[in-house]
Amino acid sequence: MIVELKLVTFDEKEILRNLLEIYSYEFSQWDKRDVNSLGLYGYSHLDHYWTEDNRWAYFILVDGNLAGFVMVSNFAEVGDRETHFHMAEFFVMYKYRRLGVGRQAFFKVLDLHKGKWQLKRHPVNIASVHFWDKVISEYTNGRFELVKGYPGTEYEDGTLGDVFFFES
Repeated sequence: MIVELKLVTFDEKEILRNLLEIYSYEFSQWDKRDVNSLGLYGYSHLDHYWTEDNRWAYFILVDGNLAGFVMVSNFAEVGDRETHFHMAEFFVMYKYRRLGVGRQAFFKVLDLHKGKWQLKRHPVNIASVHFWDKVISEYTNGRFELVKGYPGTEYEDGTLGDVFFFES
């Protein structure tokens, strides 16, 4: 199984928009977000990935097949910490979960973007909690900080996010 990251081009923006809807639908079970009047979740910062230098969107490919996406920015989730990169969004489709695809994609994006990272997770998304605990610990050899319920990191449902701080 070959896992690759491919930078999303402007011409592929609609593909990413479609995947963001699937991702948002799945995530709504934790953040309790509603769709808009068009029946969509939308992603307000999507266009910025092609108009700003500090945002990167990648497709995750497995053996050439679309398997998910990774979105990175240099905007800090928590403003009182020096940060070079923030994991804005990370999504692996069900078919490719528990096969090491997410781990490989995560390691590849960290290798592309060296520096200080922040990553926020929803504490009720238990599969995500286990995934991020494992891969961040593995990549950093246990050298990270996790702040649970970090003030000012509320999700749509009011739950405070857990925030990881680490270096790649």
